[in-house]
Amino acid sequence: MSTLQHRYQAIRHRIRQACEQANRNEDEVRLLAVSKTKPADMVQTCYAQGQRSFGENYLQDGIEKVESLQNLQGIEWHFIGPLQSNKTRAVATHFHWLETLDRIKIARRLDEQRPPELPPLNVLIQVNISGEEQKAGVALDQVSDFADEIQRLERLNLRGLMCIPEAVDLQSPAGVTTLKQQFDQMKQLFDQLRLTCPQVDTLSMGMSADLELAIAAGSTEVRIGTDIFGARSPRQEQRDTS
Repeated sequence: MSTLQHRYQAIRHRIRQACEQANRNEDEVRLLAVSKTKPADMVQTCYAQGQRSFGENYLQDGIEKVESLQNLQGIEWHFIGPLQSNKTRAVATHFHWLETLDRIKIARRLDEQRPPELPPLNVLIQVNISGEEQKAGVALDQVSDFADEIQRLERLNLRGLMCIPEAVDLQSPAGVTTLKQQFDQMKQLFDQLRLTCPQVDTLSMGMSADLELAIAAGSTEVRIGTDIFGARSPRQEQRDTS
């Protein structure tokens, strides 16, 4: 078994254990394998292990993989990076999900540009759960109104919420408490949204360092990159910023 396969199986084991500890079914939590900057053959290796959902942060890199792996049945591509308005057509055309929707202008462009032969684009509202000024995302008190606007758009399918919580020291009790509070707030917001949007089923929160806390709080999707695919090389970093 390759290093990649070992890493993948280790993450699946962590998710399984976290679900058991939270008295949840493992099927309730989707693993999103964040394959940003990594080559298509590594995605194929994970696919062969049974993985179907992959996340991309960088648009051009992601599109190249989407096109080169279009023969893989059932593969699902999620765009999870920041999206500029001049790049919406590419996401609307190539991806199954957008997880970082936080502006109505972007939503309307995606709605207009989603090809009619494709099903509606699944979208998640990105919530600025920590309230940090430098963070993208919709404020907590604006989520309901934003969701109402999205639901008026026929080519978008609102599926739920995502967040990138505050960066905290998980070795510190105070840091763990802060993270738990933010995850609990997200779960409350998610439950409230489901009362008016019955199709909502996805709460995307939790990454490598905190997936156990996220699953305990009710996350239905965890986003894991480095702990599956390994660290990015300097050459890959250079390409990201070029």
